[in-house]
Amino acid sequence: MVSQPSPLDHLHHLEVPRTPSPAHGTIKNGDVGYAAAKFKGKAKHQLAVLDVRAVSPDALAFGGTPRFLLAPEGIVTNNGFIPEPLVQSEIAWFYESLGIDDGYFQLTRPQEVADHVESLYGAKVQAHASHQDYLEIKLEKESDNSAVYIFTSPPGVSLESGPKYEQRIDDKYLDISSATTAWRLESYRAAPVAPSDAGDAQAVAQQLRSYFVSKCDFVDAPDVALTAEELAQPGVDIRRISDKTFLEKATANTLDIYQELMDEALRRMGPVVAAYDVEKSRERRIVIAYKQGGTRSFFSALSDLYHSYGFYSTRKYVENFKNGVTIISLYLHPLQGLPSEASILQIIKESSLIYVLPANPLFDAHSQLSVQEAAYAYCGWIFAQHFLNRLGPAYSALKDLLDENDTVQAGVLSDIRARFRQETFTRGSILETLKQYPDIIRLLYISFSMTHYYSVFGNQLMPTLSYARLQSAEVLTSEQLKAHIKKHVLNKHDAQILESFATFNDAILKTNFFTPTKVALSFRLDPAFLPVEEYPVRAYGLFLVVGDGFRGFHLRMKDVSRGGLRMIMSRNAEGYSSAYTLSFRLNMADGADDPAVNQRNLFDEVYGLASTQALKNKDIPEGGSKGAILPDLGASPVIVFQKFVDGILDLLLPGKTPGVKDKIVDLYGKEEILFFGPDEGTAGYMAWLADHARARGAAWWKASSTGKPAATHGGVPHDAFGMTSLSVRGYTTGIYRKLGLKEEEIRKVQTGGPDGDLGSNEILLSKDKTITIIDGSGTLHDPEGLNREELVRLAKARLMVSNFDRSKLGKDGYLILVEDRDVTLPNGEIVADGTDFRNTAHLRYKADILVPCGGRPESINVTNVHQLWDSEGVPAFKYLVEGANLFVTSNARLQLERKGVVLFRDSSANKGGVTSSSLEVLAGMSLNDEQFLDLMCSPPGEDCSLLATADAFSDFYLNYVKAIQQTISANATAEFETIWREHERTGRPYTLERLRSLSDDLSQKLIKLQNEMEESSLYDDVKLRRAVMARALPKVLIDEVGFDTLLSRLPAAYAHSIFSSYVASRFVYRYGIDSSPIDFHYFLQSLSEDAQQ
Repeated sequence: MVSQPSPLDHLHHLEVPRTPSPAHGTIKNGDVGYAAAKFKGKAKHQLAVLDVRAVSPDALAFGGTPRFLLAPEGIVTNNGFIPEPLVQSEIAWFYESLGIDDGYFQLTRPQEVADHVESLYGAKVQAHASHQDYLEIKLEKESDNSAVYIFTSPPGVSLESGPKYEQRIDDKYLDISSATTAWRLESYRAAPVAPSDAGDAQAVAQQLRSYFVSKCDFVDAPDVALTAEELAQPGVDIRRISDKTFLEKATANTLDIYQELMDEALRRMGPVVAAYDVEKSRERRIVIAYKQGGTRSFFSALSDLYHSYGFYSTRKYVENFKNGVTIISLYLHPLQGLPSEASILQIIKESSLIYVLPANPLFDAHSQLSVQEAAYAYCGWIFAQHFLNRLGPAYSALKDLLDENDTVQAGVLSDIRARFRQETFTRGSILETLKQYPDIIRLLYISFSMTHYYSVFGNQLMPTLSYARLQSAEVLTSEQLKAHIKKHVLNKHDAQILESFATFNDAILKTNFFTPTKVALSFRLDPAFLPVEEYPVRAYGLFLVVGDGFRGFHLRMKDVSRGGLRMIMSRNAEGYSSAYTLSFRLNMADGADDPAVNQRNLFDEVYGLASTQALKNKDIPEGGSKGAILPDLGASPVIVFQKFVDGILDLLLPGKTPGVKDKIVDLYGKEEILFFGPDEGTAGYMAWLADHARARGAAWWKASSTGKPAATHGGVPHDAFGMTSLSVRGYTTGIYRKLGLKEEEIRKVQTGGPDGDLGSNEILLSKDKTITIIDGSGTLHDPEGLNREELVRLAKARLMVSNFDRSKLGKDGYLILVEDRDVTLPNGEIVADGTDFRNTAHLRYKADILVPCGGRPESINVTNVHQLWDSEGVPAFKYLVEGANLFVTSNARLQLERKGVVLFRDSSANKGGVTSSSLEVLAGMSLNDEQFLDLMCSPPGEDCSLLATADAFSDFYLNYVKAIQQTISANATAEFETIWREHERTGRPYTLERLRSLSDDLSQKLIKLQNEMEESSLYDDVKLRRAVMARALPKVLIDEVGFDTLLSRLPAAYAHSIFSSYVASRFVYRYGIDSSPIDFHYFLQSLSEDAQQ
């Protein structure tokens, strides 16, 4: 849903407003914000602790009418720990002199107060015996519905040791609050009178700080029941969604302020920060509103922030509301002198950075780095973990000596590379180095800031402390920084780490670091810094996104690219930070289940997948890309996904709202558009991504993500229309056609069952004699051919083979489930374990063709491939079309081909999904919003089950789907014919020959030609361009939009890429891999002749 315009657009939160004061409002001196009634039962409460009678705890705790209970003596007197002459004075001192808020006595029973009085007396005795001149107080009480903490707290100081109550409150209460179960907090400092001069500061050195946490008891509003979605919209009356105690205490002005900020917080992802002056007072109030779950440890981190600027708080409140919004209110006073307006401004601005990185190990109240410097250092720390040149010249020399085509030598080299990467620079060693050199970090930050700080001082804005610091500091160039590091850092290990920060600075083309509101820190990097030894294929664009609870990368291999965005979840701390982990699932399709990676190998995995995706995308406009997000343990995948996407959008969309989304320094200087697709753990988020891009004002929101729901977002689901299977079928039927085979007579083994995308559609589209299907539930086999009607039933219902009707099996057929034990097969063989049998079943059967549509990666590898031929070397299968990704390893493919198997690998066979996604992107770029919603989406309320009815979709949608299917089949046939022809002409294997493949050579030829064409002036030939585009664009789209209108809607780079990919693919498919420039000349001549006609 698109966000509505904000009535607060004139307010410049997190930025200097156009007034002399940084606060956007002023509060009258008499408005305390919260007005709590005095605890009427306090005197009786004290009497119960002191006197010879006790009062009912229930009556006292909640201010009711006390009823006295018979007791021989008062609690403290009866305990006898405190000498009787001192009992009355000690209790009076506790109740009347310590300045403890009445909230404590309302929430604490007399017995517990008596325990605290005695604890304090014991502390006094201990202090006297130790000759201490101060008394340290620590009182705490926790229950299921509330908590109380009272302790000695010097103002303006964050305690480095001890219980750290604020962090405990964050962890135990505030961070876990939700719309249904939430907590509120009131915090007070005793004797809140601020010192009038420096000499009075000692007078408040031992003030008490109290925290009162209570479970929210929301008001009941039965008059109008609102859904969760309705509650999350701006405009809901705050009185209907608040805690009862809050409503009793909050003043009318507080309710108005909170309502304003709450509505604004619901319109954006990040925090809304406002500051207020209090008339005739040195007090400044800062109010922050944000959505629950957006950050962690924020409340405690804010204390470090304002302490670092010389402020302390007299009162703090945290309120949670039924609509999922949290509001923090801070009542701040300067420790000395008048409050600095510039300091208040910095607190306001840097609250945004604290929100993004609340648990930064490089910042606390005693840090030598400012918040901004520490945030920069944190991001540089992440960069260094991934991009320090860990291999060095010794590895390069070794690599030149070894033969990577030899599997043994390649394995040794891989092990050495992994060891270097694990042990050379660890996260901990990098962090320790950064802490040792704050002065150098500051110099690096200044260099970064002076490049990317967007100056807006032409208007009435006042300089901030950060800007003033930058102006007064020496700014060093990258070379000067490196020279300074070499001169002042003698340890080579430390010097390399710090020099990587200079590399980081040089690579940054744009960043949202100085944007006032953000939920993550994002950097667009020039990937030219990547060493060729480790990353031989040059990448085009790299994004690094860092936030609370996650880090992530997005890499694309050319300007116009598309690829999946995956979420990499770790099961435990070891999996999060270990060297390498693999997670496999049985049903793999379209790249969705490649190896998952951990923190250390995150970027390497992104690079590898993006490079592979580029090969698969060879005949479509988009090059390969890949994004990956690694959440911290316990972080919410949904929230980190949203932050990652929003951080990237900050760099793709120009800032147009001063004080909310300011302009940024853009050293790249060109428009960028990213196209995302679903991958591991993100399939359910694609609709949100498109909605959010639309809400952020992206004109290309309709094309921002593929894999969206068909009915509501115009997506084209691959499984419902068999898109990936169509390309696989292009290879299987191509083999049959070339060899004159009848499909009905072909015996087939299939991995991946009727419950999956590829598996179900392979059953529905084929007409062969399938003898075996292996899936997650077990192994289904019938040597006479499985009953096709029963297979079709399972495929349409998306059921596993465990649901096969056994009565339809032949006399030698069987179904072995994974849970089966000691089952006897028709031939007398005993299956001891059904799971073990399933895992090796693909190696035991003989048939004409094996079509993997799912299964574990590397199921056929160099250690087991020999099981696929008999003692005479005759292979179990004549043909193999690899529908599932990575099912066969490279060396196993080569050995199978040497045995005479006709084999087509995954990157060629299963590219139908990427073709479908590419054309889904094209529809989003070509149709305006009205056309897209009318033609690609179903009317609200329609039954949109694709497999049940086509009536819910427009004729255009269904015709467009048919055009996509035709394109997939045509591309698959064209590539198949080219590879087959090249094999017949050259005798080279279809897949591999000492790590070279016809498939890869074809891809590289196409990609190289595309890139050359995009850099040429061919696109400027208007007649040629129009002729090519008329063929490249689907006719159904041209008929609906109009040719010229369609061309005008496509971004120049995207249209150029369509032109180049079409020409390159048609040329190579026609003339082959070894085509010459003369061939290309004649091909262009034929296109020009078509243009003239």
